[in-house]
Amino acid sequence: MKRALLLAAATTLGLAAPAAAQNVAITNAKLVIGDGGQPLDGGTVVIRDGRVVAAGAGVAVPAGIPVIDAGGKWVSPGIFAGFTRMGIVEVDAVSTTNDASAGSSPFHAALDVAPAVNPRSTPIAINRAEGVTRAVVAPENSSGSIFAGQGAVIDLASDANAVSRPRAFQFMEYGEDGGRAAGGSRPAAIAMFRNALFEVAAYQRAPASFLDRGKDSLLTRADAEALVPVLRGTMPLLVHVERASDILVVLGLKREFPALKLVLVGAAEGWMVAREIAAAGVPVMANALSDLPSSFEKLAATQSNIGRMQAAGVLVGIGTLGQDEARQARWVKQYAGNLVALGRIPGASGLDWGAAFAAISSRPAEVMGMGADYGSLRVGRRGDVVIWDGDPLEIGTNAVSVIIDGVEQPLSSRQSRLRDRYWKPGEGALPKAYER
Repeated sequence: MKRALLLAAATTLGLAAPAAAQNVAITNAKLVIGDGGQPLDGGTVVIRDGRVVAAGAGVAVPAGIPVIDAGGKWVSPGIFAGFTRMGIVEVDAVSTTNDASAGSSPFHAALDVAPAVNPRSTPIAINRAEGVTRAVVAPENSSGSIFAGQGAVIDLASDANAVSRPRAFQFMEYGEDGGRAAGGSRPAAIAMFRNALFEVAAYQRAPASFLDRGKDSLLTRADAEALVPVLRGTMPLLVHVERASDILVVLGLKREFPALKLVLVGAAEGWMVAREIAAAGVPVMANALSDLPSSFEKLAATQSNIGRMQAAGVLVGIGTLGQDEARQARWVKQYAGNLVALGRIPGASGLDWGAAFAAISSRPAEVMGMGADYGSLRVGRRGDVVIWDGDPLEIGTNAVSVIIDGVEQPLSSRQSRLRDRYWKPGEGALPKAYER
């Protein structure tokens, strides 16, 4: 493919400084806007200064804009991975490389993953090469509190500035995990939640007089400060909850604290209470492949979950909670493709192609309240664009070009370099291991 972008790429081992956004038009594309609509033949997308200024069929390319002819290839917005721990975990069992949780810390809600995000983390380059351009990065809950801390949204560009939005949300556990963290039961988790918000309200009224008892307190001063935007409704509260009855309890908390900006994460039994979720106006970041009763809170799990919730009017994006979320955000493409296939099975509830792609692009961005910036090729959105060699929801399809914020990205990774190095091993300068 003839390319017209001049790019600042990463070196083999290091990271490039952020490159200036390029002006570019991609023409002759099978164009996916990412808003739920179907692909358009003969489409064009125009990016100026890192933002989409036009996208659709019959779009004229402004004079002076460099052009990439897609040659009929699929062109889409980048994948917005709805729930990951990418960039904060390298090796799960090696504590020095795992910043997802802090089990012995007196702080919980105040923990902020943004400073821990490592742009050179191996999974970032791997997922970028598979068309993932943005990701929600969440902390992991530890014992002592239902609040895990503040998550971020990152971009996967090959520069040193990975965090697109720090402190983008607060993450909380309910159900089985929340009950364990709170002392052993769901009632304990609810009591902890109510008490925490009462203490946050007290802190908000008089920050200087807030009593912080350190390790002996249920809520430190830093935790209380971190939860103020949650109480005010200016920061989303992502709540991991699976069981249908637990979902109703969480929705009840929104009635008790109406300013809460709730997002349900997981929601394996969400289909059973989909009408209630829709009526509450609460979006969901769901796992698309939770189809087995893997725990007592997932006894009614079904792969039709997302299709049924969307049919009821719930805004749903796809995440990867509990599915190697530190490394495999790229799996969401396969999950979305599975939902397309599911829609062809009698009695099952899947998604059509446009809705399935939106579930891994614009819908997760909208769930996070960031749809005006990310997830689609609508005018004004960030210039995150991927050119594919086939249908992006087919498992054998590869990304042939990835653009983030108007800057084309390298597609190499440690794995691809190892592949190339050992694909045809030859004699080198070093002696063989079995020779003296």
